[in-house]
Amino acid sequence: MLLRCLTHALPRLTLAVLLPLCASCASPVAVAAPAPADLPTCLANLADDAGRTGLSGAAWRQWTKGIEADMSVLDLLDAQPEFKTPIWDYLAVLVDEQRVADGQAMLQQWAAVLAPIAKAQGVDAATVVAVWGVESDYGRSFGKRPLLNSLATLSCFGRRQAYFRGELFSLVRLIDRGDLRAEGLVGSWAGAFGHTQFMPSTYLRLAVDGDGDGRRDLVGSVPDALASTANFLVKAGWVSGQPWGVEVRVPDGLDSALVGRRAKRPQADWAARGVKLVDGRPLSAAGLTGELGLVAPAGLKGPAFLVTRNFDAIYGYNAAESYALAISHLSDRLRGGSPWQTAWPTDDTGLSRLERRALQTALAARGHPIGEVDGLLGTATRRAIQAEQKRLGWPEDGRAGQRLLKVLQTQPQPQPQPSNPS
Repeated sequence: MLLRCLTHALPRLTLAVLLPLCASCASPVAVAAPAPADLPTCLANLADDAGRTGLSGAAWRQWTKGIEADMSVLDLLDAQPEFKTPIWDYLAVLVDEQRVADGQAMLQQWAAVLAPIAKAQGVDAATVVAVWGVESDYGRSFGKRPLLNSLATLSCFGRRQAYFRGELFSLVRLIDRGDLRAEGLVGSWAGAFGHTQFMPSTYLRLAVDGDGDGRRDLVGSVPDALASTANFLVKAGWVSGQPWGVEVRVPDGLDSALVGRRAKRPQADWAARGVKLVDGRPLSAAGLTGELGLVAPAGLKGPAFLVTRNFDAIYGYNAAESYALAISHLSDRLRGGSPWQTAWPTDDTGLSRLERRALQTALAARGHPIGEVDGLLGTATRRAIQAEQKRLGWPEDGRAGQRLLKVLQTQPQPQPQPSNPS
């Protein structure tokens, strides 16, 4: 689960030095930077707080002994995204043909596990597998950072320490009770981990034992992860048998103030305003019940959707409409559905992961040092894209789109210039 809570947490400021309240202080006072060597003292001082969560002093000392600070997570805590991602780029990666094919294979492979989950909890298999696919690419990508190190560092340094301390206490409790093993436990820099990327506090509250072995292991057990994901959605308000929503066609001149998943109205109200299914049929043909909200992530000239409470439940997993749309669309594709019919309002749509690797290959062939061809658009790839955009006279925004890929694949590669003889 991506760290949705972090942006809403109240910042907590910590001072390394208490400045004297003296009006006559004329010279600036140097404030000591946090040092990794301070971590053991900080963790020792947290023992009483950990005890109030149910951890014994011995358990706290056992599981925090030898933790090393990872100060690089503090840079990520305060980092601002350098490149903005349009919705069509975001979805091109998360709902590409590779992820659809892999997800359909997972539906077959884990059918015997998913069927009883759907029966007991009412969450369909495609939705559960879609969350799995988006969160960890079906278990291929858990994150690479030692989880205890990351959360301990964030608990003792930087902003929002109170929030991360709660996550650290939850993680140590999970280890101490035997749900998890500390060895090799990795995740995202902010603490999300496992097949469906739960934060530790969410794990502690909502994880379930899906394979009946007496442990709730969302790292080593796919059945536990899938059952826990369904449990999360149920607790978030999932309504069994209800679709997440449907793509619609909105009439010209519809008031944009009506847009928003929370601004729900009866289906009859939307129909009276001229909203229809995207193929022109009346809304009643979709079988939706309850009040519906209108979501238009690129404005009313792009794809638009009427969404139900189940969309809100998916939104609760990671508080972003783009994320909820990715899960929803991927679940439809896993059921055999088609891509959305309405085009995005752009002439330069996004790239799938296969196409991103093709772009990286073309950039590397032109001599750009992009590193591994992995489909991930890191800083080196973005800088290479900017260099090519500059050469082409385009805006240097670092964006990877279909237009650039086609140019690089069709233009002849520049030939190296012979060096001048000395």
